[in-house]
Amino acid sequence: MAEAATATRPETATRQPLLAVRNLEAWYGESHVLHGVNFNVFPGEVVTLLGRNGAGKTTTLKSVMGILTKRKGSVVFQGKELMHAPARYIAREGIAFCPEERGIFSSLSVEENLMLPPQVKPGGMSVEQIFDLFPNLKERLNSQGTKLSGGEQQMLAIGRILRTGAKMLLLDEPTEGLAPVIIQHIGRTIAQLKNEGFTIVLVEQNFRFASTVADRHYVVDQGRVVDEIANADIEANLEKLHAYLGV
Repeated sequence: MAEAATATRPETATRQPLLAVRNLEAWYGESHVLHGVNFNVFPGEVVTLLGRNGAGKTTTLKSVMGILTKRKGSVVFQGKELMHAPARYIAREGIAFCPEERGIFSSLSVEENLMLPPQVKPGGMSVEQIFDLFPNLKERLNSQGTKLSGGEQQMLAIGRILRTGAKMLLLDEPTEGLAPVIIQHIGRTIAQLKNEGFTIVLVEQNFRFASTVADRHYVVDQGRVVDEIANADIEANLEKLHAYLGV
């Protein structure tokens, strides 16, 4: 499919994006995965990257975060070009990444996992604030990572990055494999974080879930952004979304 035009919507025409990604290309070894990804994220938004498995969504997040280093193009955050910055510098600028695999240290307790990342920016959440968001974690404070359910591990992974002080969160498939009641909790948490001023880029395959939390959606296909859909327009674009996502 042809790459979508990058025209700015009227409602964002006078605003400056918090994150602007332009012509982003990335490789795994010799495999060319991203082919000129373009998108904007404005302050206080929840934006999703939708697409099938292998479309390039996770690669996009890893490239923005500097985890995937074989890349080119432009990644501008708060007016600063980050394309050539290492991941540790990008984290200090205020971006945090929560991977799909969660990265919980199995031999450490909930409390120890939470305390691992340093606060890299002022204003990181306290452990008490994280427990307010995720009461289950307080109940499991001394439990090892191996003893946690998938939902509890996801809560812990999100809670851990909230301690850093980052105000832009990159969440990779936070609902993958979780029970519906936990998915609802994650959705409420994303809504609450947005209300508290966080900006979130969310990778999802489940556009029904995405439509409950996001302002806008970018559809990624074969390493390109091929469409942009406002959340208010998602019902009118169901047929097109089904074709993109194969659902």
